[in-house]
Amino acid sequence: MHFVIHALDRIDAGDLRAQNRSEHLSYLDSFNITFGGPMLTEAGGMCGSLIVIETENLDAAEAFAAGDPYAKAGLFDLVTIKAMRPVIGI
Repeated sequence: MHFVIHALDRIDAGDLRAQNRSEHLSYLDSFNITFGGPMLTEAGGMCGSLIVIETENLDAAEAFAAGDPYAKAGLFDLVTIKAMRPVIGI
């Protein structure tokens, strides 16, 4: 099953994203990511993350999100996880 993880950075996150980016990208290599990338402000700066992951269930998606180095560093203000059914583009 696919899950969408939508995470918005804390407004006061400062350099947390840059400091943890390489660990975050390495972490993603161990999972079945359908697609993902940073959310952007109107000026083009990174302000969050969107990841679509294929996992067994919601518990596995939540565990993935909690284990992300960005989450462990306290980067996110809000994280939502929702199941989805891919229909187009996959």
